[in-house]
Amino acid sequence: MTDRDDAFTALSVQRAQENVDAGGKPFACLLVRDGEVVVEAANHVAQTGDPTAHAEIRAIRLAAEQGISDLAGFTAYVTAYPCPMCLGALYYAQPDRVVYAVSREEEGEHYEDGNRLMSLDTFYDEYAKPIGDRALAAEQGSAADATAPFRDWTARHAS
Repeated sequence: MTDRDDAFTALSVQRAQENVDAGGKPFACLLVRDGEVVVEAANHVAQTGDPTAHAEIRAIRLAAEQGISDLAGFTAYVTAYPCPMCLGALYYAQPDRVVYAVSREEEGEHYEDGNRLMSLDTFYDEYAKPIGDRALAAEQGSAADATAPFRDWTARHAS
């Protein structure tokens, strides 16, 4: 870690606090490239009612609006270690690294963001369970030639 990392980490905490002061949840994300903040976003779940409006998701969407679809060369600075949804989004967006201010355990000492299907403590474990054992019921439906769109996409994009 560098002094620059610490400064951006502190800024993510400051932005999260500003979001709390404005009635939002305590999360923020900065996307930084070459020492400059390119995108910053705070969690807007409380403000919008959109359960996907987490800071990391919003930052990735704002980057996309600027034509940035690959975060290679970026570092994502976040207030807390990302939830599974945000972590998955970050894997798809591919920043070089993620720097977080608060661990899951530290967050859990002061904050709970669960629902009827999961808690902060159980959310990560849900993904490791077999599909049939998860809190969110899921079953495979049936459709004629269901893999056709995937085969077609691959055929159209083969190199």
